[in-house]
Amino acid sequence: MKERGEAYARWCDAIGLRHWVLAFDEGHRWGHMTTNLVECINSVLKGARNLPVLMPVRATYYRLNEFFTRKSAETHEHKCAGFTYSVFAQQRIEANMQQAGNIVVHWFNRQNEVFEVERLPCRHVIACCANQRLDQKLYVHDIYKMTEVCKVYRFGFTPLGDPKTWPAYEGPTLVSNLALRRTSKGHPKLTRYLNEIDSRDIRGPQICRLCGAQGYSQS
Repeated sequence: MKERGEAYARWCDAIGLRHWVLAFDEGHRWGHMTTNLVECINSVLKGARNLPVLMPVRATYYRLNEFFTRKSAETHEHKCAGFTYSVFAQQRIEANMQQAGNIVVHWFNRQNEVFEVERLPCRHVIACCANQRLDQKLYVHDIYKMTEVCKVYRFGFTPLGDPKTWPAYEGPTLVSNLALRRTSKGHPKLTRYLNEIDSRDIRGPQICRLCGAQGYSQS
């Protein structure tokens, strides 16, 4: 990045390595719930494969618009209904609360929040909070709150409209290479190196042009 420009390196240094370098994130994920964002929208674009280039682009645009519009309406309905967390987070919290009753908590240091539990994983936090009369909602990350979920779908899409009304595109012009064009008739030209067996198969047996017998030629 420094070879491209010092400004790039300074900008990344200001963010902090923990927020953008996998080796320093200590297992956390900043801003996204998955390491591969493509996995988030695979189900949205299912069925648009093996189509001409224009069709996947159009399908991606309109399907993402439909998906964001629907999810935005759902999140606002849940927020207006009084939900503090997303449906996924609320279900996980309720399931962990039911299982937290089977956990034994040993209190070591209340000030430093040091406890020992005899059962893992996430439900042990709820068990410790119940043991010490603490509000377990304080230990749920803000990313699960409906206010944060609504921010994901706050961006909108504008209609594409008639292509005739689009502004003129002044970008680069692509010129096809005729030498790379596939032949429209016959078998495609072989590009691999041929051995003796291939050469014999291509030539075929000798056939006499006078009598039509195999094994010798007219000469």
